[in-house]
Amino acid sequence: MSRPTAIFFGFRPWKAYVPSWFPDRDCKVVSRKPWLMLFTGWPLRLLLHRRAEVYVWGFKYPTFLKRFCRRFRIPFFHVEDGFVRSVSLGAHKAPPASLIIDSRTMHYDAQNPSDLEHTLQTYDFAADKALMVRAEQCIRILLELRVSKYNLGKRINLDSVLGPKTKRRVLVIGQVETDAAIAFGCDRHVTNNDLVRLAASENRDAQIIYKPHPEVLHGTREGVSNPADVADICDILNEDVAPADIFDGVDHVYTITSLMGFEALLRGLPLTCVGLPFYAGWGAADDRQPSPRRTRRRSVREIFAAAYLLHSRYFDPEKGESADLEKVARRLSEAAVVTRLQQRQ
Repeated sequence: MSRPTAIFFGFRPWKAYVPSWFPDRDCKVVSRKPWLMLFTGWPLRLLLHRRAEVYVWGFKYPTFLKRFCRRFRIPFFHVEDGFVRSVSLGAHKAPPASLIIDSRTMHYDAQNPSDLEHTLQTYDFAADKALMVRAEQCIRILLELRVSKYNLGKRINLDSVLGPKTKRRVLVIGQVETDAAIAFGCDRHVTNNDLVRLAASENRDAQIIYKPHPEVLHGTREGVSNPADVADICDILNEDVAPADIFDGVDHVYTITSLMGFEALLRGLPLTCVGLPFYAGWGAADDRQPSPRRTRRRSVREIFAAAYLLHSRYFDPEKGESADLEKVARRLSEAAVVTRLQQRQ
C-alpha cells in the first residue's frame, strides 16, 4: 500500500528536515501565505489525494483550511517545537530536535482542549508503571545534563553575577510578549514588567531577578515592555544565561506561560504561574488563572510523562532520523559544550 500523503503548511524554514521527521509519509511542503495557497490551487488539491493528511505549523495557516479539512474529513494536525529543542534558537534557523503534534489545537491554547490536555485529564498514569519509571529516568537525565529547551546560554554561578546571596531570591522569567503562547495562554493582557511588579509586591523581603527571553537578548525578537522601567525593583540579567545555573540559586519562580516554569517544577522549585500553559491547572503550581476543564490533580512527573513522552516526537539532530528523548538530551548536551568552547575561542 502506498504511503499517505502529508501536506505541510508553514514549514518553510525546516523544509529539508520534514521527510526525516515523517519517514512513513509522502511529504509535500507548501507556503504558509494564504494568497499563494489559493493561487496554486490549495486546499482543493487536497481532494485529489486519497489518503491526504494536513500538518500546520502552530497557528500559521489560513483560517479556512482547518474548516475545509473538517468538512471533507481530512486529518488535520497542529505542529510546534517540542520541549527539548536545540542548542541555538529557532530564529537562527536551528531545526528542532523534537516536535509536539496535536489533532485538536496547540498545547499552549488555553481557550480550547488539546490532545495533551485530554490525556492529562483522562489517562491512567498509575496503571502505566513502565511509563512512569521512564519519566523518572528522563527527568533525572535532563537535570543531570542540565538540558533545557534552548541550550546556548552562558554557564555562570549566580553569585558571581549578583553577589553573595543574603536573602530569598525570586526569579521572574521573561517571554516574547507578542508570542502566541501568551496570546492564547492568558485570559488577560500581561507583560513581563507586570510580572516583575507582581513578584516584587508579593515578595517584599526578596531579591527579584528578571531574566529576559533569549530571543529578545539576541535581538531576534522585539520586546513590548522596557526592562528599564522596572530596574528599580529587580536585578536584570542582561545576557543569555543557562536556565539550570539560575535555578540553582533561586528560591521561587514567577512566569506567565514559559516552559521554564515547568523546568522549575522539575527541580522542585515553587512556581507562581499567571497564565495557563499546558502544565498549569493541575495543582502542581500556584496557578492564578482558573481552568474549569482541568479538574484532575496531576504530579509533575505525570505532566512530564504526558508532554515529553506521550505527545512528543524526537529526532537525532546529527543523523536526521527518529530518536528518543534520552538520546536527544545527550546529543544536545554534547553540542552545547562544543558551542560554548567555540564561543570562547
